[in-house]
Amino acid sequence: MFKHLRKWFVTCFFGHSRQRARLVSKDGRCNIEFGNVEAQSRFIFFVDIWTTVLDLKWRYKMTIFITAFLGSWFLFGLLWYAVAYIHKDLPEFHPSVNHTPCVENINGLTSAFLFSLETQVTIGYGFRCVTEKCGTAIFLLIFQSILGVIVNSFMCGAILAKISRPKKRAKTITFSKNAVISKRGGKLCLLIRVANLRKSLLIGSHIYGKLLKTTVTPEGETIILDQININFVVDAGNENLFFISPLTIYHVIDHTSPFFHMAAETLPQQDFELVVFLDGTVESTSATCQVRTSYVPEEVLWGYRFAPIVSKTKEGKYRVDFHNFSKTVEVETPHCAMCLYNEKDATARMKRGYDNPNFILSEVNETDDTKM
Repeated sequence: MFKHLRKWFVTCFFGHSRQRARLVSKDGRCNIEFGNVEAQSRFIFFVDIWTTVLDLKWRYKMTIFITAFLGSWFLFGLLWYAVAYIHKDLPEFHPSVNHTPCVENINGLTSAFLFSLETQVTIGYGFRCVTEKCGTAIFLLIFQSILGVIVNSFMCGAILAKISRPKKRAKTITFSKNAVISKRGGKLCLLIRVANLRKSLLIGSHIYGKLLKTTVTPEGETIILDQININFVVDAGNENLFFISPLTIYHVIDHTSPFFHMAAETLPQQDFELVVFLDGTVESTSATCQVRTSYVPEEVLWGYRFAPIVSKTKEGKYRVDFHNFSKTVEVETPHCAMCLYNEKDATARMKRGYDNPNFILSEVNETDDTKM
């Protein structure tokens, strides 16, 4: 009881001051910024304008969307007004009765703007129209129609592409709040729970991890964010997961694992970040998406396992209780992986026999010295 109260006290009063910097947040966003980028490199973003527009936030995207349409309508409105002005179709020039204007019923800048809007969005009220007497107006009409199709296709396509981006599907994939370390199948493992909140599957799912930490090479070079591969598996492997219900993935802490030399007492003092990735193909759109999250040492619980989450109802249906999704239960666990393997080795040696090469069996002939 006192142990849990002390843990709660330390978490509440000192947890905020001990927060570690993350490269990847819990919801998968990357905490990184680029400084001193050359102006020439920034121009590359405008060359790849499609990706730049897709990566913009919604408020900037909607501003560009509205500005593109209003700007094109107003620009061509000025051009239509210039055509009417050069051709002297405006009422201020007092055209004769037999005068044929380039565009019927353009009386000023406002009517020119309305005609530009009607032309580009193909409304066609029928009150204003181009006549066959003016070649400039016909060319301008064709040019605005083509440019209007390009603007409509680009802006509407950008909106639709952003709405249907796979990262939105990734929001329905959730990881457990904490990772746990306990025995599984007689081995010490690091376990993480992941769930798909939709009934539609992720096809060809593959899960893996990266351990990020600062290391110093034998040459004295300090490498920040050095990446170490962490292999995660389920009982059927780590590829083509049948992701119909929440899965508990685990990493075996053996001699090749970077967690092998850590212990329950030294784990909170470690400085690392475990980033977990889940790649898959969305079943409904065939788009590839990636989900990621991270765990710092304070979020790795040693000596715990996850509470059961899947049950079977009386009707024969399987029920997933997400109330226990991140709930953990304390279990008996070795305080380090090395101790577990040393204990196994000692037990195995006790069960084996050993031959003494210096032992020689010699036969002794018994003689009966007693005479009858």
